[in-house]
Amino acid sequence: MTRIFNPESYGKLLAEYQPKTITTEEENEQAIKLALSLEHRPNRTPEEEMLLELLVTLIEKFEETHYPIPQGTPNSMLRHLIDARGITPEALAEVIGSLEVVREIINGDRTINQAEAKLLADYFHVDVSLFT
Repeated sequence: MTRIFNPESYGKLLAEYQPKTITTEEENEQAIKLALSLEHRPNRTPEEEMLLELLVTLIEKFEETHYPIPQGTPNSMLRHLIDARGITPEALAEVIGSLEVVREIINGDRTINQAEAKLLADYFHVDVSLFT
C-alpha cells in the first residue's frame, strides 16, 4: 500500500514543531531529540519522514559549521591505511622501492611525491588525491 503525502498534515507538523535554522547547542540538542523520536517511531507517515529529513539537514548544517572534520594530510592518510589494513613498512617498501623512504614518509620527515602517490593509490585501491 502506497501512502500519499498530505500537505495539510505536513503543515500541521511544521506548525507544531516549528523547525528552523539551528544556531545554538541547545537548539541542536532539541532537534536531535526530536529526530531520534521520529526515527524510532514505527510506521512513520510520509509527512513525518519529510520532517525527519528536514531536521537531519538542519542538524548536519549546524554540526558541519560548529564541528568541522579536519582534513587529513597525505602522510596521515597513509598512516591510517597502514593501521587499518595491518600493512607493514616492509610491504610498502616493495611498492615504493625503499624502506628508508617509507619510514621517512610515515614519520612525516618526507612528503609523498606524485610517483609515490600513484603507486600507493594503486596499491591501496584508493583515489590518488588522498596522497597529494
